[in-house]
Amino acid sequence: MSNISRVKISALGKTITGKTPSSNNPEDFGSDYMFVTPSDSFDKKMMNLTERYLSEEGVQKLSSKLLPPNSIMVTCIGSAMGKVSMNETSCVTNQQINSIVPNNNFDPHYIYYTIKNNYKVLRNAATGSTAVPLLNKTDFDILELLIHKDLPTQKSIAKVLSDLDAKIELNNKINRELEAMAKTLYDYWFVQFDFPNADGKPYKSSGGKMVYNAELKREIPEGWEVKTISKWIKKDKSGDWGKEEAEGNYQLEVSCIRGADLNGLNGNGELKAPTRFILEKNSNKLLENHDLIVEISGGSPTQSTGRLAFITEETLERFTTPIICSNFCKALTLKDETYLFNFVYQWNRLYDNGSLFGWEGKTSGIKNLLFESFVTNHKEVYPPSNLANKFYDFAKPIHGQIQKNLMQNQHLTALRDWLLPMLMNGQVRVKEAEERLSMAAEPSVKYGN
Repeated sequence: MSNISRVKISALGKTITGKTPSSNNPEDFGSDYMFVTPSDSFDKKMMNLTERYLSEEGVQKLSSKLLPPNSIMVTCIGSAMGKVSMNETSCVTNQQINSIVPNNNFDPHYIYYTIKNNYKVLRNAATGSTAVPLLNKTDFDILELLIHKDLPTQKSIAKVLSDLDAKIELNNKINRELEAMAKTLYDYWFVQFDFPNADGKPYKSSGGKMVYNAELKREIPEGWEVKTISKWIKKDKSGDWGKEEAEGNYQLEVSCIRGADLNGLNGNGELKAPTRFILEKNSNKLLENHDLIVEISGGSPTQSTGRLAFITEETLERFTTPIICSNFCKALTLKDETYLFNFVYQWNRLYDNGSLFGWEGKTSGIKNLLFESFVTNHKEVYPPSNLANKFYDFAKPIHGQIQKNLMQNQHLTALRDWLLPMLMNGQVRVKEAEERLSMAAEPSVKYGN
C-alpha cells in the first residue's frame, strides 16, 4: 500500500462539464463530432458511436468543452449515475457528464479503471433525491481516490485490464460480423427471394415464377405457402418465478430468464438471470435446445414488447443450472426445429419494422403483447422445408460460435471484474494477473509482452 495514496479528482487533471447547444441553432448539430449524453452506450470502454453529432460550427462555439481523445467521461445524474467510458475521437458531452482530461502524471486508461472501480463511491457522493441522484462538478472534484503513485505501475495495471476488454470487444466484433452474415443470407433468400434455383442461380433475379398473394398483398415464389405464425408453433411454456430460496416443495434450482436478460442472450447486453427455486412438477417448463423466448410484458415506452431470444446447445452451456423464463415472457417450441432460424429472423423483422405495436395492450401502465391474438391472425410466407433446412445448416454453426464467444466473454468479464479491485488496492500484483490472463486466453495469445 506504500505505493498507493489518496488523490482528489481535481489533482488528476482538468475536469470539464459538458454543455448542450441551443435547439434554436440547428446548424450546431451535424456529423463532425460525437455529442455524448448519458443515453449513449457506456457499456464499452471506448465510445466511438453516439446518437447525435455536432457540426464544426457547433463545436467552435463550445471550444472550451471540447474533449481530446482518451478523456474519461463520467455520467453524474440519474439512473446512469457513475457509468464511465472513454472517447476514441474528440467530442463534446452534455451537462450531465463530468469528464477528466488527465495530466501527464496519470495514465488515462488507468484513471478510467480507477473511476470504474469507484462506482459506488460516486453514487454515494451524489446529492438530491434517491430517484434522481446528482453529482456536480464541485463535489466531483473533491472526491478522493486511491491512486498508484508511479506511472509505470499505472500503465502495467491498465494494460492487464485493457487486454481483457480488448479480447471481449474482439469477440463482440466477430459476433456482429457472424450475425451480419446470417442475416444477409436470410434477406437474400427469404425477403428478396433470390435463393438458389435448381441450377444454383438466384431464383427471382433469374426469372423464377412469382405469384401474387392476396393475403400478403405481394408476390411470392410459386409453390410457397402462407400460414399464420401459430401454425409454426407446436406448444408454448408458461413462465415461472418460483421462490428466492428453496422451501417446502420448491426445491428445483433454476436460472430464470427475464426480459432484461434477452439482450444478454443475444450478446447485446448483460446476462444476469437470477437463481430461483420451482416445484419439481413444473419441470415441464424447463427450456430446451431450439426453444424460443418472447418478452410479452414490460416493454418501455420507447421499446415494443416482443423481443426474442432462442436457445441452442451452446446457450445451455452458459448456465450451471436448468433454465426457465419468467412470468413476463413466453417460451415456444416449434413444430419443426429446422425452421428455427427462419422463425427468428422473420420475427425480428416484424419487431424491427414495428408490426407488433398494433398488438399491445396495457395493464396498469405496463405494455403487454397480445401474443395469442397476434400469432393466430398475422400471416407470413412459409418457405419449403428443403430451403429451410439449407438455411438451418448454414446458420447453426454461426450461432453456435456466437454463443461460444459470449460464454468466453462471460468468463473474461468475471475475471476482469475480480481483478479490477484487487489490482487497484494492491492485493494482486501485475505479474500474477498476467499469469491468470495467460491461462484464460488461447494458447497463441501472450499477455504482458
